[in-house]
Amino acid sequence: MTPTDPASPVAHRRGEADVTVLGADGEPLANTEVVIEQTRHEFAFGCIGFDLIDHANGTADERHLAADWLGLFNFAVLPFYWGMFEPERGRPDTARLQQAARWFGERGVRVKGHPLVWHTVKAAWLDQVPTEEVERLVRERVRREVHDFAGLIDEWDAINEVVIMPDFVNEPDGVPNAVSRLARELGRVEMVRLAVDEARASDPGVRLLLNDFDLSVDYERLIEQVLEAGVRLDAIGVQTHMHQGFRGAQLLELADRFGRFGLPVHFTETTILSGDLMPADIVDLNDYVVDAWPSTPEGEARQARELEQHYRMLVGHPNVASITYWGITDRGAWLGAPVGLVRADGRRKPGYDALKKLIKGEWWVAPTAVRTDDAGRVRVAGFAGDYAVTARDARGELTLTTGSSTARVALTPAEAAR
Repeated sequence: MTPTDPASPVAHRRGEADVTVLGADGEPLANTEVVIEQTRHEFAFGCIGFDLIDHANGTADERHLAADWLGLFNFAVLPFYWGMFEPERGRPDTARLQQAARWFGERGVRVKGHPLVWHTVKAAWLDQVPTEEVERLVRERVRREVHDFAGLIDEWDAINEVVIMPDFVNEPDGVPNAVSRLARELGRVEMVRLAVDEARASDPGVRLLLNDFDLSVDYERLIEQVLEAGVRLDAIGVQTHMHQGFRGAQLLELADRFGRFGLPVHFTETTILSGDLMPADIVDLNDYVVDAWPSTPEGEARQARELEQHYRMLVGHPNVASITYWGITDRGAWLGAPVGLVRADGRRKPGYDALKKLIKGEWWVAPTAVRTDDAGRVRVAGFAGDYAVTARDARGELTLTTGSSTARVALTPAEAAR
């Protein structure tokens, strides 16, 4: 198999292992042909899974979209916006999202919940509650969701967009936002502590992120304050909705700036348009409303180029551990923008193919036949992740780590595995 090139921009993602392959009797399989095949990347190539919730629950047939989704991604984000998840107090949408998380998990996909605490897409009934009771309900909400999805969801955006949270005053219904009221009373750092502490109380092993679109020094300062206060985060979330144009080298600057905290940087919300760009003078992306926002041939060609640049740059940056694309399809896309990798009619855009050539091509080990030596050893090289080793009707599993290592893989006959 192709050895790691230390000069490669993705060399830090790759590993090499001298693997001893053992037969069912526990003895090395000498001079035997085995097939090595990658089954999963360690790097989190993510996408929202919102469009497949009904499919996972058997209430819609999205098999073609599901095949396209699974053809690229290994990490799904499911929606826990309080106003949608529990529009009526005491009746959360738990069972449906549990089934969706289970569906992804059965297909080898890790799942993240987004978000546990946020001041937008609010539960209207919560706004009627006094602030002291709001805190209790928010704490209970965090504990409930993390507990109910333990074993199905191992990562959460613990709290979303805290920089603006205490100052948020967009109240079209005239009722003061309950979560923003609580944030003004507790302060940003204590709001983060609340979300993180309650989540860990329900599942000590859960991975928790801060997530924000405000990538100014205000976000950096908040992260510093949170960490200095002893609140333990597992990663920093960085949103990059590029509706006004590709950010190019700024992406590397973001990876540097937010990587200085010594935590993995997750590019949690990425969108790249395949149609006309939003005007540059729009401050809040939600304020741009048009009757139609189509994908165009010129835009699709641009999107494909920029997607390849985006992923090459960030996968090549050692601080980055995850990229999540915010929507595989244009159908029902956020803000109606043409951000999908698949058109509304289900046809793939060039951007889909561009990503597939990277994720499941250049950065992937397809089934490869190799022969063990006299000691039953074979060298495996490729992107860090999970691999299958098969010989005749027997199979074993290997996790390849970065750098050089040794491993032993015991093959189990197919009938025994069943």
